[in-house]
Amino acid sequence: MIKLHNVYLGLGSNLGQREENILQAYEHIERLIGHIACQSAFFYSEPWGFQSAHGFVNTAIRVETALSPFEVLKQTQHIEKLLGKTAAHATIRTSYEECQYQDRPIDIDILLFDDLTIDEPALKIPHPLMQEREFVMIPLREVLPITYADREPSQ
Repeated sequence: MIKLHNVYLGLGSNLGQREENILQAYEHIERLIGHIACQSAFFYSEPWGFQSAHGFVNTAIRVETALSPFEVLKQTQHIEKLLGKTAAHATIRTSYEECQYQDRPIDIDILLFDDLTIDEPALKIPHPLMQEREFVMIPLREVLPITYADREPSQ
């Protein structure tokens, strides 16, 4: 039996038909990565880390996948290209803390992968900046399973 992993992805779009871009990304994710087991509502936000007249639509999903973290990364980057993300839309990184962000038709970030921690130049899990970003954390909380610590005390 194939072991399935839970990968949490954050998606955002601020160019073109933003909601449609995300819906198309969902279709590609289902086909190339795995079953979308849970998805958040759309969250509308202003650009973070750069100035733009274009607001973002953000969402988070939980995907059940047989792929490894690096295979998921490869597929998310492929999906971004399929949906029109080019080098002109890419984040320019001098470090993980120093970035120049751009408008983009789609952005897909790996937020969590099971309980793994990865600290490689090409991939960092958990996503190192997610807790600083309300547009990531609000949708992510919608798709994270409720843990014992999150439950209200029984009466």
